[in-house]
Amino acid sequence: MTINYQYKNVQTPTKVTLSDEQTAGHGDHWRILTDDLSRDVPEWLQLMIEKATMPKGLNGNASAEDKCLLLSENQPCHINQVLAMRDGKPECFINAYPCVDGPYGLKCRIERIIVNENTQDAVLRLRTVDGSIIYAFDQLYTANHQLYKQDELYFVNFSAWAHEISPSEQSETILVEDVDAIRYHRAFNDIVAANDGQVPKDVQEQIKEWEPETKEQMAPIEINLGHMCAYLFGDTLGQEDEAWCQGQVLGKQETHFNGQSIILFDVVILREQDADPFVVRIGAVNTEQNNAIEVNDYIQANIWLQAAIYKENQ
Repeated sequence: MTINYQYKNVQTPTKVTLSDEQTAGHGDHWRILTDDLSRDVPEWLQLMIEKATMPKGLNGNASAEDKCLLLSENQPCHINQVLAMRDGKPECFINAYPCVDGPYGLKCRIERIIVNENTQDAVLRLRTVDGSIIYAFDQLYTANHQLYKQDELYFVNFSAWAHEISPSEQSETILVEDVDAIRYHRAFNDIVAANDGQVPKDVQEQIKEWEPETKEQMAPIEINLGHMCAYLFGDTLGQEDEAWCQGQVLGKQETHFNGQSIILFDVVILREQDADPFVVRIGAVNTEQNNAIEVNDYIQANIWLQAAIYKENQ
């Protein structure tokens, strides 16, 4: 009998390790939800233990025998809590942070992990299929970290908490007068409209052959900057998940977090030709100003961007 062995050199993504002093912690994230951290957060952590679940992430065999145990809840807005384990029993509290479940996502590769192993806080540097770079806090690092592979393509779910969210500035505009840019814009719109809203495979060839029918078609174009989608990640090491974004609201619904009303906005913050749209479910405390934002409105927000990678979605 002949036995064939196939050797596979499985590499993990590059890690950048942070010290406790370099790690910002979650104080500002809890302040999104309460002004009384010392009273409310311990109470919420105690309440969640009574209905806690063990999220599997990529790990189909999550167990209490692991060195760290990740606890969560089956709620749209919930708490993830990390406990240290010894001999199958919780030994001490390590960390806790509020999370939003995100039903939307993109296929990405994990280029780098910025992590504090003591607190299990990790920020993923992700590259999408179309080459966009996204930084997001890893909700499931405790469950997933031993399973991540370099160059593996994962479907990543994205969500966020809003530090601030408001309608975008509608008065900012730019005037496009470049003839080539105007021609490309008009041609692309005409071709897509004539193709029932779909971008044909030979769109570039059709654009080259397109000719304006009237002088008005080549008039300067005014672009409202308040109607654009944009995403800017943070520039501080370990805090790149603190982002600024602008985009269009595609959906809106209400949920609750420990008795507090939360609005969930589904917002597209990147929308490029020939690329999947980057849609994020953003949780915001229900205030009069936030509730005035409606579907199809354009918003800008300072957010804490989160990622979750589940085995079931791959």
